[in-house]
Amino acid sequence: MIVAAINMGSGFDIFFNGPGLMIVVGGTVAATLLTFQMKDVFSAFKAALFVFSEEKKDPNDMVFTMVDLSTLTRQQGIISLSRLNVDSSFLKKACNLISDGSKEELMRDTLNIEIESMKKRHYIIQDVFKKMALYAPAFGMLGTLIGLIQMLTQLSDPESVGPSMAVALLTTFYGMLLSTLMLNPIAGKLRARTMLEVINLEIIFEGSISILQDNNPLLVYEKLSSFIPATIRRPMKQKVLKNKYA
Repeated sequence: MIVAAINMGSGFDIFFNGPGLMIVVGGTVAATLLTFQMKDVFSAFKAALFVFSEEKKDPNDMVFTMVDLSTLTRQQGIISLSRLNVDSSFLKKACNLISDGSKEELMRDTLNIEIESMKKRHYIIQDVFKKMALYAPAFGMLGTLIGLIQMLTQLSDPESVGPSMAVALLTTFYGMLLSTLMLNPIAGKLRARTMLEVINLEIIFEGSISILQDNNPLLVYEKLSSFIPATIRRPMKQKVLKNKYA
């Protein structure tokens, strides 16, 4: 709609200004690299690509995975968890802790540290885009001030004032567009995906504790399904995952 509105007006030609883009994009990137380590900036952009290219993990699937593992341990014992081949490194760690006969307190501490560490790593990635969203409008205003200063040196030519003013305001436009249409939404998307991942990890965490306490699969389901809103909660009778670990 923004593109259509511009096209319905005066077209795109007058909205392109090379020096303005250099100030806004270059300044934003430079300030970001001064704020964060290079590897954190690269990780942030890789995470953004991952979020927009990978499908979300349904918490319902994780609930039934833990129910399956609960059933497996009741049939074959907790030592069977050590032989599982699972994709999630967090779930693998939980299975190893259970199969090793770890105490509940040790298991809680270990898995809690893992969850908190993940939150901190993801916070840095989100903060990269949040800071960029702050820097872009600031450099847009800086570009506008540079343009106004250059314009004031040409006041002897009244016909050049209007076009020069338009060019000066373009940098503010670039900064606001980058901030509101790209950087802030990406930061929000990353935060939402982090929250979803935290829910999945907490399901694994509480499910592992339940398995350690030898809860039956129905109790495990009732406990873990509480993490999911009732409107999207999958009933146990409609379980999609089969006991692939048995």
